[in-house]
Parts: sequence; structure tokens; C-alpha cells
Amino acid sequence: MRLPFDPSRAAGPPSATTASAGSPPPGAVTVSKLAEMIGGALSRGLPGTVAVVGEISNFTDRTHWYFNLKDEGAVAGAVMFQTALRKAAALFPSGRPRDGDKVVAWGRVEFYAKQGRTQLYVERMEPLGMGDLERRFRALFEELKALGYFDPQAKKPLPAFPRRVAVVTSKTGAALHDVLDTMKRRCPAVDAALLDVRVQGEGAAADIARALDWLGEHHRAMRIDAIILTRGGGSIEDLWAFNERAVADAVRRCPVPIVAAIGHETDVTIAELVADERAATPTQAAMRLTPDRAALAEQVEQLGARLSQSLVRSAGRARDRLVRLRDVLIRTIRQRLTRESLILAKTGARLARHRPEAVYTARRAAVREAGDRLHRAMLQALERRRDRVSAAARELAAVGPLRVLGRGYSVTMTPDGRIIRSITDARPGVELATRVADGTIASVVQGGRPGTTPAASDPVPLPPRRPLARGRAKPADPRQMDLF
Repeated sequence: MRLPFDPSRAAGPPSATTASAGSPPPGAVTVSKLAEMIGGALSRGLPGTVAVVGEISNFTDRTHWYFNLKDEGAVAGAVMFQTALRKAAALFPSGRPRDGDKVVAWGRVEFYAKQGRTQLYVERMEPLGMGDLERRFRALFEELKALGYFDPQAKKPLPAFPRRVAVVTSKTGAALHDVLDTMKRRCPAVDAALLDVRVQGEGAAADIARALDWLGEHHRAMRIDAIILTRGGGSIEDLWAFNERAVADAVRRCPVPIVAAIGHETDVTIAELVADERAATPTQAAMRLTPDRAALAEQVEQLGARLSQSLVRSAGRARDRLVRLRDVLIRTIRQRLTRESLILAKTGARLARHRPEAVYTARRAAVREAGDRLHRAMLQALERRRDRVSAAARELAAVGPLRVLGRGYSVTMTPDGRIIRSITDARPGVELATRVADGTIASVVQGGRPGTTPAASDPVPLPPRRPLARGRAKPADPRQMDLF
């Protein structure tokens, strides 16, 4: 609860009777004096040189060695300057101690006033053997090595162009920002997905293993093509979650390729050794999985140049092949023409020997002569038939019905050509045609009773005579021949 404003307290506490305003109280010391007192107390209470046995952790090599010495109950800061570390470096296999190494260090304890820290200034250091964490690391390393966890043949290849990369780390760590910045700078087209996990402390190993198992189960649905398992630097205790068997098993069974970048370049964890590839830093892990767009552009340009050169070479080879084919074709055509010319010459010689022109001339003459004979025979046959027709016409004229008509007889017919043989065949109103020797007379039946003959005095009206063509008469119906 916030208290109400009190004006009397704005000027500070009441002044003591023995001190004037703005002066320190009696017995107060400055910070520098306090640091001097602490340093003096340490120098008087401790021997000038102490030997400390502990395990190296959080080791840093920056011209001087900075590290912690620890055991199960406490941690003490230590520094070893360059002038002192040269002899100690020769005592360690790698030229310097590593996190987890158990050492004995000789030095003096001082209070470093500028930073307000009490630390051991080491003047000499010797290794004593591996610490507890180092022994556990070695044991797990040998076990997994025997099981083939580090076998290069078991490593999965990394994708050349991943669609999405999952980053398994803490969302508050600097490693995440290094990875995302690098990926965005190199190729923004590659997507990144974060799985926030604890990367140190109790339960961190189980958290990391669950995240990897979940990614292995859902990577197809999420289009995850690769995983970056990373965190920043720290002591061996800080990185120990990545040395647990649960994390190693999860990395081993994950179907997605994993690039691990744990701690600094000098730090090595079990998870990195089991992973498909190890990177020295989170930035290098992102660079390993993200293609460089500038390099891609250069590669595309090079491929374009190579393609252009290949096309030019292919076109040149095709042109040379066409020239060769043209030459072959010309030679083939010439040879074919030569053969066909020889065949044609031989055929012409055979035709000349058989003289087809003479044969054709003789056959044309025979055809012409046969045509003349046929023409004469047809004329003779026509003449004989004309004579027979003339004779038949004269005979017909002598005995035909026209000769009878010429003696004063006539023939009456209905319009459909039936001959009127009885008065019953001529009904009133019917048109009749009467044939005489020199033509035809048209009439219409006016009336009368069957069996009666009109009186001679009764005039018989005649229909108007239709003009007939001069000199032409309708031919006599053959049916009237039986009248004569």
C-alpha cells in the first residue's frame, strides 16, 4: 500500500545534535575505507598463500584465465594472470584446464575493490583428476559410443533448402536472437518456428526431450525440415541438461535432421555429439541450415553462364551434325540419281530394240482400216433397211386405212382414242374427233335418243373448227384397222 505524501519527510531525517547538516555521522567510513578494512582483515586473518582444492567451472580464456573453483558446498571466484599460467598450461593435456577438471590451486585471497569481489589470485595450479561431472560425462560418452550413437553413418543429411527450421531453446536467451537475425539476413524465405524450453536447471533435460519428440511426431504437418538445438555459453553445470541420457535418446530417435550448438566453441556436450551436425555457435548453426541468398544469386548466375555455354556448345555440335548429314544426303542423292540414270538408260536401250513406235504405227493403221470397214458396212446396212422401209410404206399406203378414207369414209373417236361404233358410245356433251382423208373434224354430241336418227331437216350445230397444221394429220390409230 502506498502511503500518503508527508511534506515533513521531504527534507530527510532530523539532524543529529553532534553533526551539522550535510556531514557524515561519527564513525561512518567511505566505501574505499571499507574495502581497505576488508582487505586488511583478509590479509591479517588468512595466510599469505593458501592451497585450494576444487573443480574448475565456467572457465574463460581471455589472455588471463578466469574461472570458478567449486565443490558441493561453495563456489569461489579465481583468476590466474598470464605471467603465472604459462607453467600451469604445460600440466594440462589441452594446454589449459577444462570445466570439470579437479585441480589444486595455490594463491592469495584478496578483495578486488573495483568490483567488490573477493577472489583467489592463483599463482600455481596442478591437475588432480576428473571431477564428478566429468566422470559422468566420460561414462555416458563411452556407453553411447558403444551403442553407435556417434556413428557418422547414422547421421541424417541436412536439407539444402529447408522450408521451415524449428529452434529449440529458451525464448529469453541470446542464442535465439543470434539464430533469428542470421536466418533473416541470409535468407528471409526460410521460416523459423520457436519451441521455448528450459535449457538449464532441474527438469530442463526432460523439457528438451519432450520438445524433440513432439517435433518428430508433427514435423510433416508443420513442414519442419530441420531443427536447431542451441543455447548460449555457461559452466558445465549450466550446460549439463544437454549431457543427460534422455536428451541423447531424443536426439537419436528424432526423424528430423538436428544441428546442435551448445555453449561456446570449446564446450562439447553429448547432445552435440549425437546430433546430425555440430556447430560452434548458434550463429554458425543458422548459417549451416540457411542458404545465403547472395551465394544463391551468384550460383544462379554461374549456372546461367554454364547453361549458356552448354547451349552454345550444343548448338555448335548440332550445326556440325547437320552439315555432316547434309553432305551425306547430297552424296546419297547423287548416288541414287546415278543408279536411276543407269537403269533408265538400260530401259531405253531395251525399248529401242523392240521399236514400240513401229508397233504402235502398225496397230493404229489396223485400227483405222477396221474403222473404215465398219463405216462402210454400216452405210450398206442402213441403205438396205431404208429400201425395206420404203417398200413397206408403199405397200401400207396401198392397203392402209387412209386409202379407204380417201374414198369418202370417216372414223369418229372419243378424246381418249376409243372408236365410236354405236350411238350408245356417244353421250351428250362428249367431244368427238372425226378423221377424214385430209384431216380431223372436232364436234360435240348435242343430244338425241338412242336408236333414233335425227331428221334431215334438223340442223346439227357444229363446234368451231380447230385449226390444224397444214399438210399434217394425226396418225391413224392401229385399232381402226379392223373397220376395213
